[in-house]
Amino acid sequence: MSQDRLAAIVRGRSADAALRTVLTLLEEGVHLIEVSLNTDDACRVIAAAAREAPPDAFIGAGTVVTRDDLLRAQDAGATWVVTPGGADAVLAAVQQGLPVLAGALTPTEAAAAMALGATAVKLFPASLGGPAYLRALKDPFPSLPIVPVGGVDADIAADYFAAGAVAVGVGSPLVGDAAHGGDLTQLRRRARRFRSVCRGEEPHT
Repeated sequence: MSQDRLAAIVRGRSADAALRTVLTLLEEGVHLIEVSLNTDDACRVIAAAAREAPPDAFIGAGTVVTRDDLLRAQDAGATWVVTPGGADAVLAAVQQGLPVLAGALTPTEAAAAMALGATAVKLFPASLGGPAYLRALKDPFPSLPIVPVGGVDADIAADYFAAGAVAVGVGSPLVGDAAHGGDLTQLRRRARRFRSVCRGEEPHT
């Protein structure tokens, strides 16, 4: 995560469209992809994507709330998971040896997630406080690995990196309508833009 710095979040009404979206992102060099369990037939999408992914890519499951969610995702081939919050899924992931990005907003929630063994904290919704809030959160927790999610577009991503984010998690600003059957050409363009920002080729404003 700290190398690629971009985690794509795919959530769609169509399993086939979601899978095409994941495969397109992989072709564009986005190698950290979360398939939300809210996606139609999500475990089938995860399984198919995991079979097609190159060795340096990691297909994960998002919206993992319970231990059962975790086990289903792992059985499908997910190699990392993302939780919206709470302890059950985080503990289950740690027990199963899967990296977990645990949802949190407040300092107390972030500290609790890391105490449970989370790999990193998903700061959600990041748009509530923006880069300034992330920077403030890093003051008492300078080594805390934070991934802002929610309202992170290509223009603000560099500001989050400047504030101390280890990576950014991006859904609709990157995926658009592709996971619902929309335009894959535009998806490719957005992926290239985000990857450029994450490589530091576009300065923050």
